Amino acid sequence: MTARDRLIVGLDLPTIGEAETIVRALGDDVLFYKIGYQLVFAGGLEFARDLAADGKKIFLDMKLLDIDNTVAKGVENIARMGMSMLTLHAYPKAMRAAVEAAAGSGLCLLGVTVLTSMDEQDVIDAGYEYDPHTLVLRRAEQARAAGMGGIVCSAEESAAVRKIVGPDMAIVTPGIRPAGSDRGDQKRVMTPADALKAGSSHLVVARPIVKAADPKAAALAILAEMSGTLRV
Repeated sequence: MTARDRLIVGLDLPTIGEAETIVRALGDDVLFYKIGYQLVFAGGLEFARDLAADGKKIFLDMKLLDIDNTVAKGVENIARMGMSMLTLHAYPKAMRAAVEAAAGSGLCLLGVTVLTSMDEQDVIDAGYEYDPHTLVLRRAEQARAAGMGGIVCSAEESAAVRKIVGPDMAIVTPGIRPAGSDRGDQKRVMTPADALKAGSSHLVVARPIVKAADPKAAALAILAEMSGTLRV
């Protein structure tokens, strides 16, 4: 895969109009977009269908978690929409139900391990007995066992996760910040080059691109950094 296949621009924006502006500005330089809750609840599902129909790849970041039947029926409909990736929380029963529902569709299912906005105290407060690193690795093992297409984790865990999931599963990492950029609410971050070196296959970048004064220039700079790393 090229850098263009691996960069996922997060359309974390409040309106479809703003998202359309970013997509037009980035043009053919960006192939892959993430659409999450904020845009979904502003008409983002239809927008996602339109982008997919125009040849873009869409990562629908819904972080599904419910009873098995509800997860399965949701996944079946999302697969019909032409989406490329879909997230669900990495709970074994939910993952197994989703994998069965997506069979044969080409939809890559991603298990969300521990959010990159969470540190050890956040994980403790949520009631888990593991530290973030240990919890990520446990969920990576469960995702592999369930037959998932990949997982979502911090780039800080990518190297250890890659040893668990092998070479073929996707490792999608948010919390990517070019050197010198603002961390925002992210607590476990890494530069694009370092994330690829650590074993990440896809990088999700939102604010450093969509909030930049020149989004296209910001995206091109990140793509150049990624390309340089992939050539090494």
